[in-house]
Amino acid sequence: MKLLLVCTSGGHFSTMRSLKSFWSVHERVWVTDLKKDTEMLEDNEKVHWLPYQAPRDFLALIFNIPETLKIILTEKPDLIISTGASIAINFAFMAKLLGVKFLYVESISRAEELSVTGRIVYLLSHEFYVQWPELSKKYSKVLFKGYAS
Repeated sequence: MKLLLVCTSGGHFSTMRSLKSFWSVHERVWVTDLKKDTEMLEDNEKVHWLPYQAPRDFLALIFNIPETLKIILTEKPDLIISTGASIAINFAFMAKLLGVKFLYVESISRAEELSVTGRIVYLLSHEFYVQWPELSKKYSKVLFKGYAS
């Protein structure tokens, strides 16, 4: 199975790294922004670097649509996994349009409500994981399997 691992730097990247026991056994390609913590990917992983997309930066969201589509069509993943943040929105939307499975893992910091990104991709994802059991009671489609961080 070929995976596309989509996340921004910082905590979202840390969360994706904590899922290594799953993704390490699959062919994978990363999509993230180039920062101090993500630059280590260059050594051993295939990476597509996107400009950092700040939360609620809708211009960046629109600007990244062509590159998002290009990455998905070029890499042809079987599954896209994202831990956020707003970089996930375009990938969730394109995955839905192209019939690619999309899995989202909400941030551990979201204990009572989904993030803005989470609320958007919730509608588009095939699987949606939260890290607090209370959220699985509030949203019918979410799954709680434990903590990723």
